[in-house]
Amino acid sequence: MTKRPRKTKARRNRWSLSTRAVHAGEPRRKYADSLTTPIVQTSTFTFRDSRHIESYTKDKKEHFEYGRYGNPTAKIAEKRLADLEGAEDCVVFSSGMSAITTTILTLVKSGDHIVVTDDSYKKTLEFCQSYLKQFGIECTIVPFGDYSVLEKAIKKNTRFIFSESPTNPYLNIFDLVKLKKIARRHNVLTLIDSTFSTPFNQRPLEFGIDLVLHSATKYLGGHNDILAGAVLGKEKLIEKIRDLHKSMGGLIDPHCCYLLLRGLKTFPLRVERQNETALKIAGFLEGHPRVKKVYYPFLKSHRHYKVATEQMAGGGGVVTFEIKGNLNDAKRLLDSLKLCYIGPSLGGVETLITHPAMMSYYDYSRKQRYELGITDTLFRLAVGIEDVEDLIDDLEQALRK
Repeated sequence: MTKRPRKTKARRNRWSLSTRAVHAGEPRRKYADSLTTPIVQTSTFTFRDSRHIESYTKDKKEHFEYGRYGNPTAKIAEKRLADLEGAEDCVVFSSGMSAITTTILTLVKSGDHIVVTDDSYKKTLEFCQSYLKQFGIECTIVPFGDYSVLEKAIKKNTRFIFSESPTNPYLNIFDLVKLKKIARRHNVLTLIDSTFSTPFNQRPLEFGIDLVLHSATKYLGGHNDILAGAVLGKEKLIEKIRDLHKSMGGLIDPHCCYLLLRGLKTFPLRVERQNETALKIAGFLEGHPRVKKVYYPFLKSHRHYKVATEQMAGGGGVVTFEIKGNLNDAKRLLDSLKLCYIGPSLGGVETLITHPAMMSYYDYSRKQRYELGITDTLFRLAVGIEDVEDLIDDLEQALRK
């Protein structure tokens, strides 16, 4: 059996993850002796003289020229994220989807082929299946968890395998060791969207994955007030993505980077709390007579429980469940909630619940939704940092209705 990387303890002679989340990537002394990283709110950077220009052309990492090519506040955010994920380099984007689409376009050319799992985010699948066809790029969608089908789908012109782990909404867990073995046999890259796990619960690069992507809007920002994305990996790959990023223009603004850095300082505290809360709520729901099925990676009933507990430090802050009944019963549950907000996102301090059939997949027919496993009675609960007993009480009274 392949030995899996250790999960949560920092390497010797390094600060812990919680400490690095506060300090990593920024100089000890900052402008005007500020404690926090300043917001460098400018579109243009100036040069002192001709020698300064010449030094910039030799080493662009030591200076900035134009906002689309880089910003000091964004650079600190990139350094901190890279440190937390254990990556050589990172580039931040205006959203998670901007990070995904720019990365994909960097890695492929006309005539190439990619493999994507069917449990990936809806917009990711749409981009790969529809838009890439315009550029002569073929995409094969494979069932999540069927590794033999995955391997058979790889062709001579396959550039990479893309998946999420955990996935949305059923929280399926990719065996990253198996994935890397398959990719190595066929010399293809591996990309994992690790938004749901965060570097606190899982670091795919430690398993040999090539690129890790995040919607930093979620747990990394953590306060439901920014849109941001990030791609992390080896410097050589990230530099290629950064070059296209400069042309595509999906840049994150300095104030947003400041808020991302603020969120990163507390993300280990928040995720640890959300792990504990979600597990308790999952157990409560699994024992409730009005609940048909609960999906949570750290429940023994989850089909990927073993691999989840081997490669993750916690199950994350999302619990997906189905209730007994029909669409009207689902609506009554939503309408009865007093503490949980109804909303489509996750990872913030407020608890959100979404009904995928009515929200994310409202434009699909019922037949199309059911083929994807999106039933009329399916809910996704993204826990915040409220007291777990208050959340359970709210769910209990809503389920009674």
